[in-house]
Amino acid sequence: MSWGTELWDQFDNLDKHTQWGIDFLERYAKFVKERLEIEQSYAKQLRNLVKKYCPKRSKEEEPRFTSCTSFYSILNELTDYAGQREVVAEDLGHRVYGELMRYSQELKAERKHHLQEGRKAQQYLDQCWKQMDNSKRKFERDCREAEKAHMTFERLDNDANATKSEVEKVGVTVGLQDQVWCPHMPVYVQAKAQFYTRTHMADESKNEYAAQLQNFNGEQWKHFNNAIPHIFQNLQGMDERRTTKLGETYRNFAEAERRVIPIVSKCWDGMVAAAKAVDERRDSGIVIESFKSGFQHPEDFPFEDFSQNLSRTSSDGTIGTPKIEREAPPVQRLDPKHLTSRTKNKLWLFGKKPKAPSLEDFGHLPPEQRRKRLQQRIEDLQRDLQKEMDQRDALDKMKDVYEKNPQMGDPNSLQPKISETMITMEKLRSEIHKNQCWLSEVEGKSRGERRHSSDNQHHPPAGRESPEGSYTNDTAQEHTPQRGSSPPQKHMDPHEFEDEFDDDDPLPVIGHCKVLYAFDGQNEGTLVISEDEVLYVIEEDKGDGWTRARKQSGVEGYVPTSYVEITMERNCKGAVTYI
Repeated sequence: MSWGTELWDQFDNLDKHTQWGIDFLERYAKFVKERLEIEQSYAKQLRNLVKKYCPKRSKEEEPRFTSCTSFYSILNELTDYAGQREVVAEDLGHRVYGELMRYSQELKAERKHHLQEGRKAQQYLDQCWKQMDNSKRKFERDCREAEKAHMTFERLDNDANATKSEVEKVGVTVGLQDQVWCPHMPVYVQAKAQFYTRTHMADESKNEYAAQLQNFNGEQWKHFNNAIPHIFQNLQGMDERRTTKLGETYRNFAEAERRVIPIVSKCWDGMVAAAKAVDERRDSGIVIESFKSGFQHPEDFPFEDFSQNLSRTSSDGTIGTPKIEREAPPVQRLDPKHLTSRTKNKLWLFGKKPKAPSLEDFGHLPPEQRRKRLQQRIEDLQRDLQKEMDQRDALDKMKDVYEKNPQMGDPNSLQPKISETMITMEKLRSEIHKNQCWLSEVEGKSRGERRHSSDNQHHPPAGRESPEGSYTNDTAQEHTPQRGSSPPQKHMDPHEFEDEFDDDDPLPVIGHCKVLYAFDGQNEGTLVISEDEVLYVIEEDKGDGWTRARKQSGVEGYVPTSYVEITMERNCKGAVTYI
């Protein structure tokens, strides 16, 4: 079905229809643009959401729990999903919106061209019609004039007595005023000449009108059978291509979403896999491995028999409660460096202030955590050493090649790099050896603690640790602590406290304590105490097993916390609580 044959007389309506088609195409293009903007905004919001909840710590500090790693995996998958939404927006922008806007401009230009051709054809047909109509009107007018002249001639021919004035009036009436009037010409002859003239003019107008009519009919046939059908067919083809283009962009609109479905499905599958990877048992194991200190369980508290005083003061005839000697708990070694760091308000007049203990050996960590960190460091150093060894081997091979083929390079140019690699290897070996020593120390202490705990549990009579840190096989002394014993000795630098001076203002008393076991403070900074002695507490135990106290005489020093019974006075002035 063709527009040219069916709609030959609907030029204006087709003009409006083609304009509506272009407007509809641009409306759909606007819809696609708003849709891709929504996709871009959605992807941006998703990325901002992921960025907001992503950990801001380094990978080494991130928790290793499966619940955390699964959540981070979900965030990564969501980032990929946001990327696919951006792909959809980009595809819609290039393959749909951009294509529609480009095609809209082409349609506008093509429609304008076809309509201009149609208007030109219509204008030419109108011009032909006007020429034909003018010739028709002239032919009609000439026919009327010829008829009047014929009627006048017949009247004069029938009336021979007509006067000159009547002939003149007749001449004026029939339009002979433009001719030379000859008074001697017979009226009859003049009327006859006028009649012939008008008749000739009418014949010429008739011929002209016939020619113009024939020409107009020919042009009109061409207009409605050739020009207009051709123009309308072009408009029809243009409109059909517009419809086809809309169908293609509809499909592209859907395909932009369908193309990312496989990748989006993988994103969702990744999220489901991350959810399935959550393992509560493994997380519990990680908690144990992260916080396990390696320390043994605390021992049972000994029975404190307060009836000993009664047995001392009882009469000879009174049966008293036998005195049970309490065993002094082992004293923790006093670290002189730690003692120095705990001393408050000291003046370092001679030399520099001692530096804080280095954390290079992870000595601040519990044994188990320290062992893990040292093992991890040794593994890292061994990997670095292997890389350096591989690089050295590669340089040696290259040097051999250069020596065999001097044209390829100078072997001496590799010597500085080889030397540098060897130096780095020696440094790494030294670091590995140092860390292995620390690891051996930690593992040895751990084995010693486990062996000591096992001995206490399975062989209590055979080996009882004394306050000096030694073992005795005397079962008779099992419940009798040795008076005047001292904690295990540790070699101290005699110049450790040379530069240390006390302030004038003494520390305030924050409590008092009663000595349970005698202690001969052989280490510098400790007090010599005897059983049942009462001391002033001026600084609490900070977790190292030592409490700072002051005697009645004013002498200050550290005593083992397990050797005294402390009563704190929380409301006294200057009391300090350490957490």
